[in-house]
Amino acid sequence: MLTITACIISAFVLLLAVLHLIMHRIKDTTKYLTNISGPKPIFPFGNMLDFVKGSTVFLDNLNSYLKTYGDTVILHNGSFSWIIVTVDYEFCELLLSSNTHIEKANQYTFFDGWLGQGLLTSTGPKWRSHRKVITPSFHFSILQEFISVFNSVGNNLVTKLKNEVGKNSVDISPLVSLYALDVICEAAMGVKINALDQKNSDYIASIKEMCRIVVERSFSFFNPFVYPLTPNYFKERKALKVIHKHVDGVISQRIADQEKRENEKNAKDQSDDLGIKKRLAFLDLLLEARIDGKPLTRTDLRDEVNTFMFEGHDTTASAITFCLFMLATNPDAQQKVIEEQVEIFGSDLKSATPTYKQLNAMKYLDLVIKETLRIYPSVPFFARSLAHDLEFKGSLYPKGISVVIFLYGFQQNPKYFPEPDKFIPERFELANNTKLPYSYTPFSAGSRNCIGQKFAMLEMLSAVSKVVRNFELLPAKPHHKLQLASETILISKNGARIFIRDRT
Repeated sequence: MLTITACIISAFVLLLAVLHLIMHRIKDTTKYLTNISGPKPIFPFGNMLDFVKGSTVFLDNLNSYLKTYGDTVILHNGSFSWIIVTVDYEFCELLLSSNTHIEKANQYTFFDGWLGQGLLTSTGPKWRSHRKVITPSFHFSILQEFISVFNSVGNNLVTKLKNEVGKNSVDISPLVSLYALDVICEAAMGVKINALDQKNSDYIASIKEMCRIVVERSFSFFNPFVYPLTPNYFKERKALKVIHKHVDGVISQRIADQEKRENEKNAKDQSDDLGIKKRLAFLDLLLEARIDGKPLTRTDLRDEVNTFMFEGHDTTASAITFCLFMLATNPDAQQKVIEEQVEIFGSDLKSATPTYKQLNAMKYLDLVIKETLRIYPSVPFFARSLAHDLEFKGSLYPKGISVVIFLYGFQQNPKYFPEPDKFIPERFELANNTKLPYSYTPFSAGSRNCIGQKFAMLEMLSAVSKVVRNFELLPAKPHHKLQLASETILISKNGARIFIRDRT
């Protein structure tokens, strides 16, 4: 009898708590977001039924909302929960230039099992201390040490592409992804995994699975408490097992190498006072780093390595893939690229080994990459959580709400980029003189911008230069239309198919 009574009382208390939450949320809506419109929610799913078809509809749906309801819209990601999506320049500028609203949105917690408290997802003092420790890894003099890796792995990519010459339709995305994985492992971690030679990579497959899961969770009406009961939960556990095993192996190998060097006490292996080592700068620095006099824990190391592997692999692979596709479908731009390459390398076009200086001299190719990232930003949206109530353009936004900056839609807005559907690299020749610096932010902006953007740009310049100097890129036969999908990283679901001809 007492048990039944206790259950009734518990149920009654729970009901009161739910009603209190509902009334509190309803009360909030009378104060906040009163001038922000959006698609009508359907109880209890909010607007999330629009996204059940998966990642291939995310971009189109968001673009449709913004076209219908204005530059800032409200989406209900549940019965009493909402997020803001914006392409409003002034709103984006306010957030990206702020030193207050720098916390990532709640949706970034979906990365926790994968990236833990790495630089992308950490907050507060931990983020600041780790950012300070990691920043020296990207000193320009250290970046020069990576050029030889870009070249050697790029040569292997060229070898693999030679096997595809003359085929009517070649999907370049798998090979580019393997190239980027080889680069990030060797250049930053000091470990050769020869992914291009092995072709099939469980690690890459697991990374792609995690990207899909994170975005699907972000657009799901399911409460996070229900997530352990869903199929994605078990798929995530399987993927994380592969990912963590790979990264733990990388760290263990580097620690063993470091201990070996210390035992040999070979001072000649050390570089100058800047702390530069022969490659390995990123992981070496982490192993030697001290925060409050203590080294990073094994968990901290894994979180940062996972973060750098994710941000330095998939994003770069996406950009290189789309860039090669755009050159194949824009022959005038490709001709200008090759003319610049001839000007830099002369008759030594195919066998040239670019230096750091020569990579930086590729001004037109740099414009091509920037225009590619405008049309196909590797990270199509990112989000901030408001640190406090914010009044903006007559609306009050509540503390803690997620504001999604929809970069994909923003960078294709004719307000900021005339003829946005056209591939016009020359539009960036005067980019430094623009009065709207926050209209183009493929590497984010402000204090939480991408710390590895210079590394990424050098790698992209090196890879695209290497491919174009060896091959003429043409449209696939039949013509291939990209099926864009947002799975944390922008990808083409049906690949990126082109025709490859040996350059004579």
